[in-house]
Amino acid sequence: MSHSPLKPNISLSDLHPYEPIDNSINFHKEKNSFQQISDYMEARIRRGDWQAHEKLPSVRQLSQESGMHRLTVLKAYQQLKESGILYSRHKSGYYVSPPAAGTLTHDSELEPSLFQGNMGELRHLPARYQFSHALIDPNLLPNHYFAEYMKKVFDLYPKLLGTYAHIQGDMELREMLARYFGRTASFHIDPEELLITSGAQQGIYIVAETWIRPGDHVLIESPTYATALDVFRQKGARLLPVGIHSGGYDMQDIEQKMQQYRPRIFYLNPTFHNPTGLCIPAEQRKQLVDLAVEYQCLLIEDDTCSDIYFDRKPPAPIFAYDTEGYTIHIRSFSKYISPGLRIACIAARKPWMSRLLTAKSLADGGTPLLNQKLFLHYFMSDRLHRHLDKLRIALRIRMEIMQEELDRAGWQYEQPQGGLSLWVRVPEHLSVPHLLRECLARQISFVPGSLFDAAEQSGQYIRLSFSFASETQIRDGMRELLSISRDINVQRSSIKR
Repeated sequence: MSHSPLKPNISLSDLHPYEPIDNSINFHKEKNSFQQISDYMEARIRRGDWQAHEKLPSVRQLSQESGMHRLTVLKAYQQLKESGILYSRHKSGYYVSPPAAGTLTHDSELEPSLFQGNMGELRHLPARYQFSHALIDPNLLPNHYFAEYMKKVFDLYPKLLGTYAHIQGDMELREMLARYFGRTASFHIDPEELLITSGAQQGIYIVAETWIRPGDHVLIESPTYATALDVFRQKGARLLPVGIHSGGYDMQDIEQKMQQYRPRIFYLNPTFHNPTGLCIPAEQRKQLVDLAVEYQCLLIEDDTCSDIYFDRKPPAPIFAYDTEGYTIHIRSFSKYISPGLRIACIAARKPWMSRLLTAKSLADGGTPLLNQKLFLHYFMSDRLHRHLDKLRIALRIRMEIMQEELDRAGWQYEQPQGGLSLWVRVPEHLSVPHLLRECLARQISFVPGSLFDAAEQSGQYIRLSFSFASETQIRDGMRELLSISRDINVQRSSIKR
């Protein structure tokens, strides 16, 4: 069976938001559309039509009532949110802000002024026991080596700080990575088919900026990387969740959704998946490529932890099985080498690269050259391989300490095959928002599962990262977290009596 090549049939002009549809008689075209809605909503709130913490009409509902496009309504809501007039709850909608910001309340929700369901905000909340960071403990990174490599870089490239980086990335680095992928990832690629980015998150954003228009369907795993969800929602995508479990994907479900919805892309994290730590078997990786070709769906493979395995190396990336160019591979090296360098790359066949380069040039003009050269010379060293061997052992020890404490409490979790976190199911009698509130009050941080799940099926899960805290902190912090959960249960039982 022959297949026509996938056509990137959108131009940069298509990436701008759609124009609003015709306005209803309640609004006037002389004013900005979103400002009219903003003024209308603010006036009703000031008048008392909606009280503090009362849920407001959904974007869809207000769009239908006003005759405005949904993106216009969303822009108005975002403006009111920035002004502090309303707040949002993840997967729930928009609510009226109270007259004055408070602190944590005693109900099952978090006070929105403290935590509004944003991953970045959660990471910045103070915590003595930091289980929300899927980052490596800086004490496990080769920090003292970098001063040596910094001197070497300036000796080799004395004019480095007076030189702009190439938009596509340093050629020396791209040539090294092309050899590295051929040796370790079972695919051959030309340096011209690699684009250096400032972290994997920028890679995801560049792909979304290039391929997604408002209303496009996007297949995603459920659960999946929370920031990717935010990027796709910001682009106006219609998300189509597919389940991931210890055996992999439901391939029949994926094919049915591809056939019915013709999604623009499938964003997936098949190797030590974030947040579950699962790894998709090789056979399913091959099947995904066949489906992508048949249904003209671009696979966006996000790979941030393939070197952090505990038992055996993972299968080759999906990109390695794709001979027709339907896969874009985003590979990050930040987490286990140096998060501060923010080095990642996009591997894509030549028909796609010009579009990616345009988006990259608009994003930042090029990843800092100093970071690229420093990464290059450390990545080529024997020290890196010794570092990775020790790092895998250290992370496994920390994971097992966390598992020991969870096992004592009888909590269930996925057994990860690699990565930096555990995907934990909280007992049914516990409210995850309530648990998070109490833990934050005692400076224990974790990520609620709802942030990872567009299908709203992970509300009873949390992600606990074992990579950032020390062994002692993990044991002490987990014991305190589990003690808090028992206290909540006791309080709940006494209230029932």
